[in-house]
Amino acid sequence: QVQLVESGGGLVQAGDSLRLSCAASGRTFSTYAIGWFRQAPGKEREFVAAILWSGGRTYYADSAKGRFTISRDNAENTVNLQMSSLKPEDTAVYYCAADLNLRRDIRRGLGDYDVWGQGTQVTVSS
Repeated sequence: QVQLVESGGGLVQAGDSLRLSCAASGRTFSTYAIGWFRQAPGKEREFVAAILWSGGRTYYADSAKGRFTISRDNAENTVNLQMSSLKPEDTAVYYCAADLNLRRDIRRGLGDYDVWGQGTQVTVSS
């Protein structure tokens, strides 16, 4: 059973940086992709970024390109999301999720992910 725990959220000002972490336990971490999603109040949960099981490929939503960087450390069972140049519209609860299909390529759909963390709040003030 895979479990995911996010951390690193908080209140920051526009233009600041923040690093979110996702710690995984359970199945061998290096066999599944990890994605980050977010959900703002009154809006649907949306894809932010994802990283291949090996760390060899990443994919970003247009809103994250150039500002966010996803990385993973398979030895530490963690995935990080480094966010810079934050904007008020980045305010949301951020979730990490695991696609448990063995070594599958990166997917962006919510339904492609099997296990979700509890989320961490990111608030960006203007």
